[in-house]
Amino acid sequence: MSETAIRSTLKTALKLLVFAVIGTAVLAFTFNLTRDQIVRSEEAEKLKLIKQIVPAALFDNDIVKDTLVIPPSKQLGTTRPGIAYRARLQGKPSAVVLEAVAPDGYSGRISLIVSIRADATISGVRVVQHKETPGLGDYIEFAKNRWVSQFDGASHQRYQEGGWKLKKDGGQFDYMAGATITPRAVVKAVHKTLHYFEENREQLFAESTPTQKSAPP
Repeated sequence: MSETAIRSTLKTALKLLVFAVIGTAVLAFTFNLTRDQIVRSEEAEKLKLIKQIVPAALFDNDIVKDTLVIPPSKQLGTTRPGIAYRARLQGKPSAVVLEAVAPDGYSGRISLIVSIRADATISGVRVVQHKETPGLGDYIEFAKNRWVSQFDGASHQRYQEGGWKLKKDGGQFDYMAGATITPRAVVKAVHKTLHYFEENREQLFAESTPTQKSAPP
């Protein structure tokens, strides 16, 4: 190969390298910008759902700022640190919202938030994110169906251990025909979350330095 050809090849390779570096930088910048927007959007949506499951009469504190970082937990189904949002009334603990994950949904992970009163009674459950089949398993979304309302008022005093199953499995919870894997996963995840609360109640309500940042479960 002649010297001229070698120089031409090197120039071409250098141009390709420059374009690749620039392209990678642009993609990285776009990704970071989009990721931040997505995180903010998901957080805003989560806070809307929190307001749905924590009655206003339960707190007079800033529930968004009174938070606690929770380590990953098998009971909560989380693999990353999460956030507990604490509700207090006249300085006394009244409820906590926990982030949980049902890892065994029909189409994968189902992210939840579960609000539990200080007396270990569930005040509400909402699905934050899922990939369940539209028109079949997506009835776990409150906006599409009131199925999750079955958890309102649930506790271990109301339902014994064996009751935390679908009715077809001998438990207390309804389901829609043709889609049992999804609700079964949610019921199990909510039940484990209730156990987590009961075992960690004091730590969950302990005073700490508030934080507003959370990592998705």
